[in-house]
Amino acid sequence: MEIMQDNANDVYVGIGSNLDDPIDQVSKAIEKLDQHTECTVSKRSSLYRTAPIGFVEQPDFVNAVCKLSTGLCPIELLRELLKLEVTLGKVRPDQVNGPRSIDLDLLLYENESIDSPELELPHPRMHERRFVLEPLIEIEPALVIPNHGKAVDLLALCSDQQVERL
Repeated sequence: MEIMQDNANDVYVGIGSNLDDPIDQVSKAIEKLDQHTECTVSKRSSLYRTAPIGFVEQPDFVNAVCKLSTGLCPIELLRELLKLEVTLGKVRPDQVNGPRSIDLDLLLYENESIDSPELELPHPRMHERRFVLEPLIEIEPALVIPNHGKAVDLLALCSDQQVERL
């Protein structure tokens, strides 16, 4: 849905799933983001199959990244992403990095740096995760992650992580 926003901000959202038909879950999340009255999806990456990190005894993930335009402030957008997760059936996993039907992460909001109990921007581990960097670079090859550097340079440090474009 194309909407006109006087104060549109560019943001990046990471999307992932490894339960309940992950490809469909990620596709539905992107569709719902684009249908949101305060957001427009301006770019979306391909889908990527990703081996789990941390807790590895679980199915592979399907991941993608979207670039959105929104007039919402960072905290408002985070809250909308959390609501959308619930709408799509997310149940918080008992284990950190455990299996999940959907996960929406606010990765970047313009060039903002925020460190609060509710929100950290840029997302605190995005610069270490190939499943985030590769789709980000696909849609924004020259992207610079505040406080970390060029995404392409950071990707080279994650070459040991298993990621495959679908």
